[in-house]
Amino acid sequence: MVNKDQIKGAAKQAAGAVKEAAGKATGSKETELKGKAQKTEGKVQKGVGDVKNKI
Repeated sequence: MVNKDQIKGAAKQAAGAVKEAAGKATGSKETELKGKAQKTEGKVQKGVGDVKNKI
């Protein structure tokens, strides 16, 4: 069963990856770093969801 943390985390990871790629494409280090941070936040949130799912 998938829970809301897993879904939200995966969505943040995807959005972060898009933002990171856009930053690389435009040469915007700020956007690229924000995307990386968002991806990391999404991974953590999805990990929390994975743990909740196992419990």
